[in-house]
Amino acid sequence: MNDSGGHPPLPETIAGTQTAGSAIVAPDVTPLTAPLHPAPVSSPGQSIKSPAKTPGRKNHTLYKDSLYMLRRGECFYLISEDYSYKTGSYYTVLRMEMEGKQVLPSTGAMIDAFVVPISLERAELAGIPVCAWEISQGYVPLPAILYGINYFATTSEFIIASDSETAKEAVKHITNKGKYPFCYQKLDEGADICQCTAIFGKTIGQKDAVAELAEKVYALFSIPLMQLVMVRNGERYALSSISSTRYSHLTEAERSLLEAHLCHQEFL
Repeated sequence: MNDSGGHPPLPETIAGTQTAGSAIVAPDVTPLTAPLHPAPVSSPGQSIKSPAKTPGRKNHTLYKDSLYMLRRGECFYLISEDYSYKTGSYYTVLRMEMEGKQVLPSTGAMIDAFVVPISLERAELAGIPVCAWEISQGYVPLPAILYGINYFATTSEFIIASDSETAKEAVKHITNKGKYPFCYQKLDEGADICQCTAIFGKTIGQKDAVAELAEKVYALFSIPLMQLVMVRNGERYALSSISSTRYSHLTEAERSLLEAHLCHQEFL
């Protein structure tokens, strides 16, 4: 688990490394006013495609499937599209931990954050409002949000079951025909689901309650780039799950914020 207390410092300098099975882009250290143009480094079995240039738009620096390693003092920060267990991101962090380096997020945080019951339990203990959840082998209250919790499940995929037929098919799918349990969160009448992206705990264009929730989740797990699923009931927001997100899914403003961190321009 990640035992960091409070909001980790934000990176100031950039360092790039490479590990087998994944590619880490090492951005050039350029003047603050100059655009950042990192050179992709590919590893065996993985290729890096440069983003297409669109007339009239800025050429972005974020490359699909790339890892970005930032450094501040003795602490390293890993930015990735996928922090799942046994991914290139996970093994990159694990190797650095074994070398005695301070790196965020930690492997413990990466495991805990993307298992819904564990992440919500830790979040609740940290004072973050969360959805009530249960683990089941078949029973589903309606309506509800359903998450798989088996080895192959991902928090980026959830199902909203509003009727018995949908629930039946969903349970069959996420349990692999009854082989694994699943997690459900009962939805109150009038509640709706919303999502937001958090970059080093910061959100863009969100209400204060959402922004505060995102900052607390980042302080707990130290994941630089994450998608938060929340349930809104009136003015109250409760955390439903944490997932990774693709660079291509970021809005222009979110991409600019992330790139600003990479360019040393953003200190929040």
